[in-house]
Amino acid sequence: MENPHKGKTGLRRLLNAFAYSCSGIKEAYRNEDAFRQEVLLAAILLPLAFWLTSDAIERALLIGSVLLLLIVELVNSAIEAVVDRISLENHPLSKRAKDIGSAAVFICILNLLAVWLLVLLR
Repeated sequence: MENPHKGKTGLRRLLNAFAYSCSGIKEAYRNEDAFRQEVLLAAILLPLAFWLTSDAIERALLIGSVLLLLIVELVNSAIEAVVDRISLENHPLSKRAKDIGSAAVFICILNLLAVWLLVLLR
């Protein structure tokens, strides 16, 4: 069966996509502790990126590393929600999916730290 929302085109599709995205961010903020913590971190780091650097490329790197962390956390939360939707029982594949998602977030945090240190300590 095809998704009935896939038939939308043009401005209606864009408006629907925007509404779904806002809903997703709201749900992640409401239900995911890690996402709330990372939003708080972003609220601190994003203004600092403007205050600590004057170079556009440096700012882009600092801001990009913060936004990438939020993106990866959202994807990880989506993976966890789908796995939990399928079954709450312990299963090696469920654990693997959740662990790999968590590893992606961890690598993203390492990336954020490396970018900030390299830019600020140059």
